[in-house]
Amino acid sequence: MGAEVLAALRPRPGGRYADGTLGGAGHAASILSASSPTGWLYGCDRDGVAVEVAAARLGAAFAGRFEIRRGNFAELADWVPAGSCAGVLLDLGVSSPQIDTAERGFSFQLDGPLDMRQDDRQTLTAADLVNGADEVELARIFWEWGDERDSRRFARAIVHDRAQCRFTSTRQLAELIERLAPRHGKKSHPATKVFQAIRIAVNDEIGSLKRGLAAAVKVLAPGGRLAVITFHSLEDRLVKEFGRELARDYTFPGTVDVPELRQPCVPVLAWVSRKAILPGEAELRENPRSRSAQLRVLEKICDGEDTN
Repeated sequence: MGAEVLAALRPRPGGRYADGTLGGAGHAASILSASSPTGWLYGCDRDGVAVEVAAARLGAAFAGRFEIRRGNFAELADWVPAGSCAGVLLDLGVSSPQIDTAERGFSFQLDGPLDMRQDDRQTLTAADLVNGADEVELARIFWEWGDERDSRRFARAIVHDRAQCRFTSTRQLAELIERLAPRHGKKSHPATKVFQAIRIAVNDEIGSLKRGLAAAVKVLAPGGRLAVITFHSLEDRLVKEFGRELARDYTFPGTVDVPELRQPCVPVLAWVSRKAILPGEAELRENPRSRSAQLRVLEKICDGEDTN
């Protein structure tokens, strides 16, 4: 969604921007090109391979105009100056190189080790989770992070089978799920939601997103824009809730919004568009994996008090 991101962030010369999910640096290169000759980019990614690829790609064309670090975008505010950015981009989910590399263990379509770590410096792997979590915890993960209706049945079967043989490969887990829930002509693989849930849990993606949204607001200058591309309803719902909370012109004590207890406040954010921006037909033809992408854009109005 390159064109849509540029339209949302409006890069300009002299502006500073942050890309919290560099990947192959496609968006980063576009932002730097659009903000030439003096625009600056802060970039990070949890994936060491992505950081190397991005540094090589950007260095060839935009030397001296960016700073790249390996790390979680949840930590952006730890090294990007507060209030310095005219735009922040978070392109969530798993990248195509990660999916297409069997050794990374993200895909049930390629046989590889049960890994799924976006940052291979962390110790927890998908195999650790699948073989170590109890039945209740596995069922909770499948339900909360994958919206899997058969969460309990799948968890029970995993615990039963791992007692005989430890789960070590993506194919081993995918075949178990498909055996329990045959496709019967369905387009989507029955293990899709389970793999998504395990990946989210292994990488703490929801916790990272919550912290990353707050960090993005801290580094944005008033008038700066936050663009977030989500790929499933769980992420999208969290972004919408975050935006609604900071776009309100009132606050209230506790966790329940009681109209009589509301107190006026200045909104921190404003929606640029209340509807999600979807990929166009050309994008879908070029990149079929973008079919579930949704872009939401918010603009910072003021600094507020605390976005944590």
